[in-house]
Amino acid sequence: MDDKDTPRLPAAKEEGAELRKPHEMIVMVPRSRRVTLTGRRLYNALLQVSQSRLQAMATMPAADYMFEAPLPALLRTTGSSGEDRTAAKRYLREMRGLEVDWESTAPGDGLKWRGFSMLSEVAIEVRNGENWVSWSYPPTIMSALREPARWARIDLDLLAKLGSYAAVALYEICARYRDNPSGVTSRKPVNWWADALSQAPGGAERREWRKFKNERVKPAVEEINSETDIEIELIEHKLGRAVSEVQFAVRRKRGLPRARALAEGPVDAGLVLRAESLGIREAKLDGLIKEFGETRVREQLDVLERRSVNRKLRGVEHAYAYLRSLLRHGGEDAAPALPAPAEPVAPAALATAAADPVPAVAPAPAAPSAALAPTPGEAWLNQRIAQVKAEIAALDAVQRRGWVERALQELAARGLLSAVVSRRAAQGDVLHGVLGSVLVRVYAEAVHGPGWDRPGHAG
Repeated sequence: MDDKDTPRLPAAKEEGAELRKPHEMIVMVPRSRRVTLTGRRLYNALLQVSQSRLQAMATMPAADYMFEAPLPALLRTTGSSGEDRTAAKRYLREMRGLEVDWESTAPGDGLKWRGFSMLSEVAIEVRNGENWVSWSYPPTIMSALREPARWARIDLDLLAKLGSYAAVALYEICARYRDNPSGVTSRKPVNWWADALSQAPGGAERREWRKFKNERVKPAVEEINSETDIEIELIEHKLGRAVSEVQFAVRRKRGLPRARALAEGPVDAGLVLRAESLGIREAKLDGLIKEFGETRVREQLDVLERRSVNRKLRGVEHAYAYLRSLLRHGGEDAAPALPAPAEPVAPAALATAAADPVPAVAPAPAAPSAALAPTPGEAWLNQRIAQVKAEIAALDAVQRRGWVERALQELAARGLLSAVVSRRAAQGDVLHGVLGSVLVRVYAEAVHGPGWDRPGHAG
């Protein structure tokens, strides 16, 4: 089986999202520009996907081989927030020209690689409405990634819990010592640690160690001890009265921090995008998921999207309040505080729902019942909408763009054309969220007639 026939491995976060990072790539000192926290996390995600693919190949692929993965799946692996998505795409475009010094953490190894670009080539394209990333590496990185002689096990789920660049860099250095009999890292000069834990290019003017330790190192140590599978302790060595060298004691933590990290993992980026396109900010969506669970939120978000398909009803002015009411009262068939989605929503009820704080006593988990299962009518409408979406997806680009423009004009007339919707339309992601709902209705009414969404209609 050649490389093209190799099964595509999933890039989304899953149990075992572990990177065997070669020692030579642990310490990353930028040479040309600053490295962002998102960029470093994202690069580790690219390495993990690539390593999994390489391990599935019988032979080393050609030097121009391009790895690929959907950007939302990569971002879920990094734990990046909604504000990071645009920055991530910009960083990927810039990564091709970013050069770093790679250095092993082993004693005596010193600077082993110098002047390698992080990527040889990178591209972003839209496939079926989703951003996909393609990338390749310099040959030396490919070889080390496929068959590392020595490596550190980096758990990407745990790494995503760390909120500062210094914590991520320090965790990667210390992780390789979790099973080392000595229990301590190598001793290095304070300037070495300053370069290794900083985002700015190496050799830049550094703050004195005392200030750097208080501002960067101590908070990083606290984060690592709180959020990961290891506990570390700073050890300083003085020459006279000044600290000249530093190392860290490392020990494996008892317990199951990985299970906790998985349980508190980031929200599905696709769900975030759907909510944003309906006017629900990620912070509010995260609160609903914590209160009701991701499955229920996803189900009721479907209801909210279907609601916007029905042109006979007034648009939902407060999407967050409406969604929260659906979740609190069990969906369309059991929502006493707000009218069911098939009826217009009273402004007073929406205002009350929007102002109502989270209840002091959390509602009991909904038991699996027929109330959460779609009715025959809902099931038919879901299938019908899926058929219409398939028809739209099958149109050529020019025809589809014409229908999208009509949907955008209607959204603008109703005051619902947000920056998020415009950006998704420009990216080709037109079949989801409020844009997808309006597009389906506009197209279906014109092609199949006004009764397209009623059983028995011959359209």
